[in-house]
Amino acid sequence: MLSPSPAPAHAPSYATVLRTPHASRTFGAALLGRLSYGMVSLSLMLAVKDATGSYSVAGAVMALFGATSVFLSPARATLIDRYGPRRALPPMAGVYAALLAALAYVTWRPGASSFLLGALAVTAGACTPPLGPVMRTLWSSLVPDRELLQRAYSLDGVAEELLFVTGPLLVGLVMRFTVPAAGVAISAALVLVGASALVSSPAVRGIGAPPPTEKTAASQDTPRRQRLLGIVGLRHAAIAAAAVGLCLGALDLLVVAFTEQHHRGTAVAWVLAALSAGSAVGGLAYGAVSWRTPNRVRLPVPAAGLGVAMVVAGMSPNVYVLVAMVTAAGVFVAPALTTAYLVADESVGADSRTQAGAWVNTAVNAGSSAGTAAVGLLVDRLPPAVCFAVAAVPALLCAAAVARGAISRS
Repeated sequence: MLSPSPAPAHAPSYATVLRTPHASRTFGAALLGRLSYGMVSLSLMLAVKDATGSYSVAGAVMALFGATSVFLSPARATLIDRYGPRRALPPMAGVYAALLAALAYVTWRPGASSFLLGALAVTAGACTPPLGPVMRTLWSSLVPDRELLQRAYSLDGVAEELLFVTGPLLVGLVMRFTVPAAGVAISAALVLVGASALVSSPAVRGIGAPPPTEKTAASQDTPRRQRLLGIVGLRHAAIAAAAVGLCLGALDLLVVAFTEQHHRGTAVAWVLAALSAGSAVGGLAYGAVSWRTPNRVRLPVPAAGLGVAMVVAGMSPNVYVLVAMVTAAGVFVAPALTTAYLVADESVGADSRTQAGAWVNTAVNAGSSAGTAAVGLLVDRLPPAVCFAVAAVPALLCAAAVARGAISRS
C-alpha cells in the first residue's frame, strides 16, 4: 500500500526546491530567526539559574515561558492569517526581541527578582513569533506542486532538527567567553534580524490579509478554533503529531534513566545525537520518494513505527544497542511530522494555513511536555524497559485511531 511510485526521469529534487525563485532567501531568513529558538531555552534556563541561584526558580520560569509560547501559538498564527505576515510579524518579533533583551539585562548579574523574571518570561512566551508555521505557509505559495512541496517540508523539518542540535552547541561556545545571559541577548538579535529579513523577501510581499468572503462572513459567529479542529484531516494531523511529541518527550528522560542504570551517564548526549541523526536521514529519504498513497493514509504509519521502535529500544541490553535502536526510532520522526504538516496544509484553505501548521506544532510540543511529565512519575517506580513500553502505548493507540479514521474516509 505504501510503496513508492517509480520516479520520473526528471524527478524534482531538494536542489529544485532551493532553486525556486526567492526560496533560498526566504528559507535562509526563516532559519536565521528560528536558530533563536534553538538557543533561547538553554540560555534562559542557565541565565535564570545564575541570577537567582535556584534550579527551582529556573524550572518555574522556563515552564511559564514554554507554556505561553506553545499554547498561544495558534492565537498568534491567527493574527498572521488575518493580517498577513508583513503586518503581523514585525511587531510580534520586535516585542519578543525586546522582552528577551530585558531578560538578558535582568539576568546579567545575580540578584534578579523571581517575580520579575516570571512576568517577563510569560510575556515573552506569549509574543513568540511563529516563524516555523509562517515558513511552511510560504512553502505552499512558493512550491504549488504537491510532490515538490513534500520535499520542501522534509527539507524544512530536517533543517529545524539540526537547528535544535546546533543551538545548544552555540550556547556552550558563548559560555566559554561570557555569561549565559549573553546567549539570551543573541537569541533576541537572531529572531529580530531573521524576522525582518523574512518579511522583506519578495515571497512575502505579495501575501497580505485574505479578502473577506461570504463563507467567512457567514461563520463569524463560530469561533475559528472550533471550525479548524472540526476538520477531520487537521484533527488527525494534530493527533499524530501529539503521538510523536509524546514519544520524544518521554525518550529524553528515559535515555537519562537508562544510561545511569548502565553507569554510562555521559553517553546521554551521544544517544540524543543519534536520535537527531536518524531523524535527519529519515526525513531526507522520505521526502525524496514519490509516494503513490495519499498523505492522510500514510500519516499513521511513521507515528506507529516510532512507537514500535520505542518498545524495542527499551529492550536494549546495553548503551551501544540503545544508540542503534534510538537511531532507528529517529528515522520515523521527521517523516511523521512532515506528513502531519502536509495533511494539515491540504485540509484547510489558504486563509488558515498558518493556523493549521501552528496547531500541529502545538500538538508536538504539548505531547512532548505530557510525555516528559508522565514518564517522570514512572521512571523511579518501574524499570526503564517497562517505561519505554508504557510511553509507546498512547502513541500506538493514537496512530491506530488515525489509521481507522483514514480507512473509514477512503
